[in-house]
Amino acid sequence: MNTMQPSRLHLFQGFGVELEYMIVDRNTLQVKPITDELLKHELGSYGSDYENGMVTWSNELVLHVVELKSTKPEGNFNALEHEFAENVKRINAILTGWNAMLMPTAAHPFMNPLTETKLWPHDNNEVYDVYNKIFNCRGHGWSNLQSTHLNLPFYDDEEFARLHAAIRLVLPILPALCASSPILDGNLTGAHDTRLKYYKTNQARIPSITGRVIPEAVFSRRNYLNTIYEKIKSDIAPFDPENILNPIWVNSRGAIPRFDRGSIEIRVMDIQECPAADMAIQTLVIETIKSLVSGKFIDYEAQIKWKTDALVPLLDVAIEHAQDAIITNTDYLGVFGFKADKAKVNELWNHIFNQQVKAGNSALEKWKREIGVVLQNGSLAARIMNAIGKDQSTENIALVYRKLCGCLAQNKMFLG
Repeated sequence: MNTMQPSRLHLFQGFGVELEYMIVDRNTLQVKPITDELLKHELGSYGSDYENGMVTWSNELVLHVVELKSTKPEGNFNALEHEFAENVKRINAILTGWNAMLMPTAAHPFMNPLTETKLWPHDNNEVYDVYNKIFNCRGHGWSNLQSTHLNLPFYDDEEFARLHAAIRLVLPILPALCASSPILDGNLTGAHDTRLKYYKTNQARIPSITGRVIPEAVFSRRNYLNTIYEKIKSDIAPFDPENILNPIWVNSRGAIPRFDRGSIEIRVMDIQECPAADMAIQTLVIETIKSLVSGKFIDYEAQIKWKTDALVPLLDVAIEHAQDAIITNTDYLGVFGFKADKAKVNELWNHIFNQQVKAGNSALEKWKREIGVVLQNGSLAARIMNAIGKDQSTENIALVYRKLCGCLAQNKMFLG
């Protein structure tokens, strides 16, 4: 037995948070593929992880993205927010040596991924090489995307079942809180969450990898391994003759169970403008999942009856319209005790938030201001679109994204 392996956590005892940021030129905002040099600056040689106390810096598939993640599961989000913000400051200070800085949001507004993509060339790059051969990773949705990942623990099969059931119900409405990718190639795409539009289709060559983003209604380890992981394993085999890819890494559903470490990772959230915004949204998401798991909305038996077919259309409309997406599925609104024939997703989130506050939820108190910005002013995508207005010139888009870089540097919400 590996004595270094941490003991498994029970539901909601701690959380892993991962934040991905772009490195860009301070003057031009063009991407700068220097994550390996940033890590080397701290490590002394090329490497993929630099542990800096509560926060670890890591590489990603492409050289212009750096990931900041909690070194271990954390329960104190106040402390974690502070540490993320301090690490952003430290990285920005180092990047001045290359006339570079960190940029938030889930997609670079002008990057041409066909000409500007540089893949990670150092350790573990054989995995990236196989991926690149199968899918050609020089494109939007591969080399131009940044997301926030939230890892929630489970101890055993029973806890997995309850957590997976609750997460499946929350996934479709997350873009209303998190969408931050309304621009690609210098143009508004028409969708608030363009990153997720690409996420849905960029591995379509092997459909079982992503499924329908909303995971199947599977509530035990054995069934998950037998139905989902075995299918992925057999489907990738012809493309991976040397058996380099592990189905557990490859699974790209919107929520991915890691039975080896006892956690489910949520992957449908776009990165926000600053750590305070991300941690506020994460707290609201966690508390909503917690309420479902504890049966405050509907019981477990009712939750597991929800079919993926019913949830996918809700996600699709939220990807397009974020907070303004209209839900006409009264059964889904009823899950959260919202009685109406139809409602905007933003109205539903306001209802969920207000229910939590009325119940005296102390975890949300600290983040009321940040959550208020999102619920009153819309997703970051909506605020970016409002700030750009009718002037969609490259200069004006660049002006808005410079402001976003300032928000990240100062850990402040973007109000437009």
